[in-house]
Amino acid sequence: MVVTQENVAVNGSRRLSPQEIADVLRERIRTGDLKTGDRLPTQAELAEEFGVERGTVRQALRALQDLGLLSNVSKGSPPRIAEPARAVGEQPQPTMVGLAPRLTEAFAAPHVRVDAACLTAESLMLALGAPIRLIHEGKIRPESIDVRILLPSREIPLAFPVPVEGRGEDDDPVHERWLAQRNAQGHVLKHNLRALRSSHGIDVRVRFRALPFTPPVKLYLLNGEEALIAYYMITRREEASDSGTMDMYDVLGTESLLFSFEKRTGQRDASFVEESEKWFDALWETITTDLTLS
Repeated sequence: MVVTQENVAVNGSRRLSPQEIADVLRERIRTGDLKTGDRLPTQAELAEEFGVERGTVRQALRALQDLGLLSNVSKGSPPRIAEPARAVGEQPQPTMVGLAPRLTEAFAAPHVRVDAACLTAESLMLALGAPIRLIHEGKIRPESIDVRILLPSREIPLAFPVPVEGRGEDDDPVHERWLAQRNAQGHVLKHNLRALRSSHGIDVRVRFRALPFTPPVKLYLLNGEEALIAYYMITRREEASDSGTMDMYDVLGTESLLFSFEKRTGQRDASFVEESEKWFDALWETITTDLTLS
């Protein structure tokens, strides 16, 4: 996005303040000259345009970031015009509705980092279809993608899904069904992401670790900027199998309501994102174990 020269200096010698520069840029955003997703010029280019030092430009950009109008300020590349802030009190959406657009926005960054803790990779596998499609269409092109996923170990007795009548001494068809789903969905997710290496030359890493417990919630962390959390709501349901009908307590994860917390929306949300990252990193580095998708 090229910003055209404007006569913003006043009578030659007076230098514009950071607030005045922020006001000019904010007006361009308001009128649509700068649109959501557009990159600003570099700080050097803006400094030349407005006839000021880079430090003045930097203060103006930070002021706009504090208002939620810019993203990626001071990340080493020109900031982008941010998505309009979501309305306070906006209703959370089911995971399958809300996750894909949040992942798509995250994948627009040069370096993508996604951390997930969940029962299976079903929701993440399905939602990743949207940003992967945009990559293939040439609409977004991250340089690197790093995905870490925490899933329950196959060795532990899960809290859910479980048979209503309790586990048998030997076979547990409900557990075997969950394990087959966990492995199959993980394989598909890993394959779809790693395929971007050969097709687009993107540096892709996909790693799994095994949790020693059943997670009561699903958590997604996007680029260190957003945390998405949803409760696993337990329900009783039946499902046909080769050996008959399985009566189980299970969760419908794709229908769980997804709550979003973003650093840019205030200190409360920023603290939640930071603590969620610390919690995930602590699990990854301590009590989890290697996970092989057999």
